[in-house]
Amino acid sequence: MPRPNRWTRALRTRGQGGFRTRRLLELHLAVLVVTALTSMTVLLVSYREVQNSAGEMRTHGAPAVQGVAATQLALLRAHQEAQDSVDRGIDHVIGAGARYENQLSAADQGLSRLSDVQLDGERGRGVLETVNGLLTSYSSSMTPGAVKYVSDDSMQQEKFTEAQRILSRPGTGVVPRLDVLQKHQMQRVDRVSSMGALQRTGWVIAELGLLVMALTVLSALWLLRGRCGRSHDPWLLLSLLAAVALAVFPLWATAATQERLDTARHLLSRIDERAHDNAPEELADSQQDVTLDSTDLRGRLAAQSWQSWTYYGALGGGALIVLLPAAAVCRRLNADYWRAG
Repeated sequence: MPRPNRWTRALRTRGQGGFRTRRLLELHLAVLVVTALTSMTVLLVSYREVQNSAGEMRTHGAPAVQGVAATQLALLRAHQEAQDSVDRGIDHVIGAGARYENQLSAADQGLSRLSDVQLDGERGRGVLETVNGLLTSYSSSMTPGAVKYVSDDSMQQEKFTEAQRILSRPGTGVVPRLDVLQKHQMQRVDRVSSMGALQRTGWVIAELGLLVMALTVLSALWLLRGRCGRSHDPWLLLSLLAAVALAVFPLWATAATQERLDTARHLLSRIDERAHDNAPEELADSQQDVTLDSTDLRGRLAAQSWQSWTYYGALGGGALIVLLPAAAVCRRLNADYWRAG
């Protein structure tokens, strides 16, 4: 059977069959535009949300949790170093309190950095202000005991006992207050690093929208071949490839980022655990382990250039799958139906 030429197709547009074909093409056009806009909007928002979560973990979540753990360990280590110098009888030796002072200085610096990255908002700032005041009181008691009253055992013991109460008194001590702050921060880390129901729903909508769009493109190709005598349309084929790519690559990038966030959350939980229930002789090892885990965590959360490339690639691909199929169907409608009508 000979292939319909241009004039045959034009005559068909005036018949009932041509009217139905025109309506089918217009329906395809509407479905393509709506599904492309919907799926791309949801996809880009969902992808950006995961990247924002990774950015928050990198700039605030991880430093905040690491900072509290390091500060707690430095305070406990400072107290233990001062106590050890007395127990070993070396508190009279010049420089015996150097380790205590170094650890106390590290704790003070850690608290200063925490004020910029803590995750608990106004409540967290209030905790840190209180802890800073308590740390001043602790230093006012502990430093004389470790450095000044080395020849007065009773006064030294009194200062150590007073400092111990400030450091670890249940509910109101420095370490318990930091524990409360850390608990709130870990809750925030769990929320940020986990993909919630809303994010999962967004990805389902985006993927289903792209699937509907791909099927609609295939239907439009079949319609153009069967009723309009067009074996293929390169713009529709290109939009089909773009839809498949957008359904695969952003989702893969999101899965890779989410895996890094899950690993980071587990590492932060381990860092938090190392700051608790340490025997005195294990404090130095715990500090070293926290440092190693923190270094590993920074490497895992380091910004990756491909994340931005994927987002802008998805943005460009989204423009293609909105414009190309719409232009292809509109061109055919204009050539065979609108202008002919």
